Amino acid sequence: MAYRLLWVDDEIDLLKAHILFLNKKGYEVDTASNGYDALDMCQSVNYDLILLDENMPGLSGLETLSRVKDLHPTVPVVMVTKSEEEDIMNQAIGAKISDYLIKPVNPTQILLSLKKNIHSREIVSEATQTAYQQNFGRLSMQINDSLTMQDWMDVYRTLVRWELELQDVAGDMKEMLAMQKREANNEFSKFVRKNYMKWMETLVHHEQDEARPLMSPDIFKTQIFPALDNGDKVFLIVIDNFRWDQWKMLQPEMAGLFNIEENMYCSILPTATQYARNAIFSGLMPIEIEAMFPDLWVDEDSEQGKNLNESPMVQTQLERFRRRNSFSYHKVNDSVGAEKFVQQLPSLMHNDLNIVVLNFIDMLSHARTESRMVRELANSEAAYRSITQSWFRHSAVSELFRTLASMDCRVVLTTDHGSVRSNNPVKVIGDKNTNTNLRYKLGKNLGYNTREVFEIRDPRKAGLPAPNISTAYIFAQNQDFLAYPNNYNYYVQYYRDTFQHGGISMEEMLVPLISLQGKKR
Repeated sequence: MAYRLLWVDDEIDLLKAHILFLNKKGYEVDTASNGYDALDMCQSVNYDLILLDENMPGLSGLETLSRVKDLHPTVPVVMVTKSEEEDIMNQAIGAKISDYLIKPVNPTQILLSLKKNIHSREIVSEATQTAYQQNFGRLSMQINDSLTMQDWMDVYRTLVRWELELQDVAGDMKEMLAMQKREANNEFSKFVRKNYMKWMETLVHHEQDEARPLMSPDIFKTQIFPALDNGDKVFLIVIDNFRWDQWKMLQPEMAGLFNIEENMYCSILPTATQYARNAIFSGLMPIEIEAMFPDLWVDEDSEQGKNLNESPMVQTQLERFRRRNSFSYHKVNDSVGAEKFVQQLPSLMHNDLNIVVLNFIDMLSHARTESRMVRELANSEAAYRSITQSWFRHSAVSELFRTLASMDCRVVLTTDHGSVRSNNPVKVIGDKNTNTNLRYKLGKNLGYNTREVFEIRDPRKAGLPAPNISTAYIFAQNQDFLAYPNNYNYYVQYYRDTFQHGGISMEEMLVPLISLQGKKR
């Protein structure tokens, strides 16, 4: 396909060499010596790009640009002019020109601008696919050689980076990456199954172990308390059900506001609010919360909300470590709540620690399961990430972070767990008292294939409550979800390709732990 260009310049005869060069490169070039002729030509021809001089008699380049944009708002316009006046540059950039070249220009400069503004998508797509193809073998070796949690965090970072780079690229590479990610999650599950109970042994007994990763009960001790001891005012922002790839979508939005320090930590099992978030706020494993603060722990079979006692749990942790820090706790469920919280920010600075839980992404995940419309809007991983980005840009949460960036405080941004897109049903038999979560089950009469799940026969050793002596926990792995034999086909069809959490996958367990310091202090 030949691309068609329009070059508008009152000295067009002096540019014949450039035009011949472009012709040889396969471009069709029409010319005009003034803005009025250019506009007439734009009425009848759809150009792929317009090269435009600023200093022309009659209609100036900027005036021509304005009228061209009225006719064809999306056509790229490159200003090619002798003018080096800053005001002209600012006006041109404000009018959304695609490039600004100062005369005299050489043909290579023109060609580079054309490649950037016409061919960039194809060039980037081809280069990205080639780069991933070249790195495929190296990434496979990285997956096979991973022996520590840090190794697996590095693998996950790399996979997410390629997911983001390939998400807008057409071709087979995305499917190859998806296959490689499934392979990585299978190996990650084996790693967790092999090591999880060892980690729990040290965590439950509050022992130091360099082999154990940073986990949910460690967050306050390792991230919040040191910042408070440093004299910082700390805002802890917990975005429920927030994944690493979603953070990477928000990172560019944050980069202009904050100095960013990125880390990950490992969520405990089950990767669910009742367990993981309560472990963060209390600094304890669930079995310890149940034993020490029975009035704060809510059992699975209770109809009471499982996250209603988070503020008292924070208080117990501060008291247990003999800390006298003042704190506030807030839960934001909608835009109105976010706006109210932003308005409160100045008055909250008298506290040492302010905690806010944002529920949007978790609500999105559940709404996607229940609503056909939301499922269509978030019908892929890329779309799911995009909605997260749109929420951030167009909600009061964006204003929240902008305000915090201007305040003298440290922001710790994290989550309790992530979620995984589940599409492979695994049959489980349970009685009427078995919990309804699709990624983990607990009960005393569970029937399952031990090779398909990670089972914990003695929950106490994993820091988990056991309502009955014979209670066992089982966890789905990779992209599996747990389905009952009753109404099996309906159940599978309804829940396939939904975002779930509670089990073992990199997406659920390896979650963001981000430290933000405002640049405008």
